[in-house]
Amino acid sequence: MYIALLKLTATVEEVDLVLPDHAEWLAAEHERGRFLASGRVHRDAARVILIAGMPRGRVDALLATDPLVVKRLARYEVIQFDATRTAPGMLALNEAVAS
Repeated sequence: MYIALLKLTATVEEVDLVLPDHAEWLAAEHERGRFLASGRVHRDAARVILIAGMPRGRVDALLATDPLVVKRLARYEVIQFDATRTAPGMLALNEAVAS
């Protein structure tokens, strides 16, 4: 599993023009089951995406298709981790990670 931290590298005004495309991209990846959760970092312009387990190269290739990255308005920092414990409500997530 991965945590992807999206850091903006452009002005908010430039980013705002591409946000609808970014939102569509996020929705499509959530629908495909690749993204498990996403949202904003409080008091920061950064965003976070929790990504399902897959080969790291595939994660990098997937994030490279984000319209914000394509237009060089943002970049990702990726952290890989293994979920060894989860809350009962997230048990299915833990089982998906283990497979």
